[in-house]
Amino acid sequence: MPRVKGGYVARRRRKKVLKLAKGYHGSKHRLFKTAQVQVMKSLLYAYRDRRQKKRDFRKLWITRINAAARMNGLSYSRLMHGLKVAGIEVNRKMLADLAVNDENAFAELAAKAKSSLN
Repeated sequence: MPRVKGGYVARRRRKKVLKLAKGYHGSKHRLFKTAQVQVMKSLLYAYRDRRQKKRDFRKLWITRINAAARMNGLSYSRLMHGLKVAGIEVNRKMLADLAVNDENAFAELAAKAKSSLN
């Protein structure tokens, strides 16, 4: 059986990997073997970090809400419980935005949460 060299299909596959490896340091963007390993690893990181980003933002929102809640005499958990008891449904993203950009509105929500706890 004759030997098959791969032809344009193999070249297109290699070019695709090297195009994805553009901007990598050293041989990782020049040599196919090392580029292929790095591209696979990079795609894995991208997949993982798309999920990690959601966790990171939630942590950031909770930190901001907690800081603003403590400025209004509440802890984060008591604020969230108070809002739930009061029937106020505001997600953490919006609460964090209020805490940073509109302190008066956040203070009103904190007061309502505090009054519903008593």
